[in-house]
Amino acid sequence: MSKTLHYIFDPLCGWCYGAGAVVAQVAALPQLQLKLWPCGMFSGAGSRAMDDDFAAYAWANDQRIEQLTGQHFSPRYRTQVLADRQQRFDSGPISLALTAVALTAPTQEVAALKAMQQARYIDGQDVTSLDQLAVILQGLGLAEAAQRLTAADAELLQAHAARTQQAQHWLQQLGARGVPTFLLEIDGRGQLLPSNLLFSQPEAWIEQLLAA
Repeated sequence: MSKTLHYIFDPLCGWCYGAGAVVAQVAALPQLQLKLWPCGMFSGAGSRAMDDDFAAYAWANDQRIEQLTGQHFSPRYRTQVLADRQQRFDSGPISLALTAVALTAPTQEVAALKAMQQARYIDGQDVTSLDQLAVILQGLGLAEAAQRLTAADAELLQAHAARTQQAQHWLQQLGARGVPTFLLEIDGRGQLLPSNLLFSQPEAWIEQLLAA
């Protein structure tokens, strides 16, 4: 039996960051393959300028996520990211960086996502900057991905667009209302994996995944 878990997410979604610890556990399971699909929810037309109202809304939501999941949102993130009116709320650059990793070192994509999310939510770094993302990739030993990202060649852009389109297609097909969304593929047949236990009982959710 072949099992693949397709993880549809947006790297700037606070709830997706909240799911990070569970995603890391799933990535380590030998029984299945995990594939990442950034959906572009907060890029392109979904991106926006950061203003006081949105920053306050984001911080309040982030505190709920931290209380429920234990994933920390630091004061540095609040003062250096949410308070920065020059930095857009735009997940396009991280999604592009993850595609560069997928093309050059696919087994490191989960680690790269974790590092980029921590750079934003813990260290308060600007992960909307391609240069900063390249530095993060270099620090992970992903020099080829960093080079691809800064060059933004046609193959990378096409692969990024294809991944985003596939993720959006699945969300529409599954009738999913948001992210994180998990599509479990067993021997070529896919099914939406319920996520109601993902945050409240993560171990039970993993058991549900393995039993499917």
